[in-house]
Amino acid sequence: MRKDDKRPGKIGFLWENMSGLRIVFIISLFGTLVYNTLQLTVPYFSGQITDLFLSGPNAADNLANHRDLLWKLIAGMILITVFRVIVVYLDCMGFEHVSQHALYRIRNTLFEKIEHQDMTFYATYRTGDLMTRLTGDLNAVRHMIAWVLRMILQCSSLFLATFIYFFMMDWLLAVSIVALSPVIFMIVYRFRLKVKPMHVSLREKFANMNTVAQENISGNRVVRAFAREDYEIDKFDDINKDYMETARATDMTWVKYFPAIEACACLLPVILLVVGGLFIISGRITTGEYVSFSGLIWAISNPMRQLGSILNEFQRFSAAADKIMEIWYAEPGIRDPEVPVDHPGRFQGKVEFRDVSFQYSDGTYPVLKHISFTAEPGQTVAIMGETGCGKTSLINLIPRFFDPTEGQVLIDGIDVSTMQLQQLRKNIGLATQDVLLYSDTVEDNIAYGDLNLTEPQVEKYARLSAAARFISHLPEGYATIIGERGTGLSGGQKQRISLARALAIEPSVLILDDTTSAVDLETEKMIQQGLRELDFNCTKLIIAQRISTTRTADKIIILQNGEITESGTHEELIAKKGYYYELVKLQTGLDRELEELIRRTADRAAANGKEAN
Repeated sequence: MRKDDKRPGKIGFLWENMSGLRIVFIISLFGTLVYNTLQLTVPYFSGQITDLFLSGPNAADNLANHRDLLWKLIAGMILITVFRVIVVYLDCMGFEHVSQHALYRIRNTLFEKIEHQDMTFYATYRTGDLMTRLTGDLNAVRHMIAWVLRMILQCSSLFLATFIYFFMMDWLLAVSIVALSPVIFMIVYRFRLKVKPMHVSLREKFANMNTVAQENISGNRVVRAFAREDYEIDKFDDINKDYMETARATDMTWVKYFPAIEACACLLPVILLVVGGLFIISGRITTGEYVSFSGLIWAISNPMRQLGSILNEFQRFSAAADKIMEIWYAEPGIRDPEVPVDHPGRFQGKVEFRDVSFQYSDGTYPVLKHISFTAEPGQTVAIMGETGCGKTSLINLIPRFFDPTEGQVLIDGIDVSTMQLQQLRKNIGLATQDVLLYSDTVEDNIAYGDLNLTEPQVEKYARLSAAARFISHLPEGYATIIGERGTGLSGGQKQRISLARALAIEPSVLILDDTTSAVDLETEKMIQQGLRELDFNCTKLIIAQRISTTRTADKIIILQNGEITESGTHEELIAKKGYYYELVKLQTGLDRELEELIRRTADRAAANGKEAN
């Protein structure tokens, strides 16, 4: 997995994902400025009413002779208030609309990014962690657009506009009121330094809790089988408690700093009362101006109070955005070449390994060493060996789940690393021992690779995989809904559906990774018969441990410690009296028959040699 260094900042990332609604967002920002500017009008009108009709030198005369002006001022206050309410409603709706649009876009694209990652990515990231990025982290992003950005602009614009208005009325009183601002900013800055790492830790622990919950729900059979319910409950309780304590510590950090900020904010009316009172007494300001100051003192104190909450939410967004952008700008190591070789249509199915070596990126030793063999179109090649010898790693190189460290893997003479991944994988059918079935009908699971399959076609592939018989006995046949991951089906039944799914795309290359390990010998015989009766040309590579599976193969490859130690047909390998010979003896116990087979093979080889001479 590669990282893209050419990435914007967090706000730039949000701007990218507002595409299509950026105008709405800009209008909403402008609406916030308009709304906060209108906040100044009511205190201004209140000050005018006070000076003109209540406490001014001409108040009585104005009240008697210019009452129409009073009604105009009152009407103006009401109309502006109504207009301000409409603006703020539309403004909030605009921000919410943009945030939901961005959330939808980011979640879809993020899921698409995850879907196109390679196997190394899935070995690095846990399922619960990815789920957290698609849920809780994205909600923090939405909240950033819908509330945090709006509050940043609202508080800053309101504070600045009010200070300018105060400064125009009386600069000394304005400076006196905002004198505590630097103290509040210093407190908030210290709070930021303290809370930032706590939000990162909180996010990690939330992801860990999600992972544990997901693993336990998925693995509930294992938990029940070993009667470990109490253990898992205690384990989750410890993780949940750890998360709770971190969350509480994060919240308590704000509680620790909040009283200082609140105290500073509450001192502002006291400063206004003392300094403003002295200024009224001295005649520096009028009573109406004091009323205007008093009516807008909240516009200075509230932004100060909100600053901590805004910063807290911003740090939460910052921690979440780091995790989202890590996935967003990650590039898979396995991807289409810049100029791919075009190989349209159906492949012939020739598979060739040329001096292939492979080592995992986090591994110390090579898994495969100098592997070379060829599977001709239509041939069946069986791969055998001890557990951990590299069989699955070998077949994973064919659909290019990984790239070899050295050498080449070719299909139809073309290096798979030069092909388009979609063209390559559309021609490869894969059925593994560890089967994943979706919570859907049997029919849709079989037709997963080609949703245009008709019901008769689905039944045909079910017969070829020996699955038709048990499917017919299900409550609703092919329309039966399979539980999550195939719950309700036996291991052998799931393997047969998986094989039918692989056959349904009529692949040029069919890879079976111990697919018949959970079926009985009779069913395996039926599957082998079905594979021989395929009405399309198909090269089959089969990982197996049963001699009954491999004896009819055109070629058998023995892997040991990542190297090919034996290669040949069933008879040829028995004659070599190596690993395969011992395995046949172990599984059949027919020593005499094996010795007779060896003798016949040797006689046949000798006769062929005489004819050649």
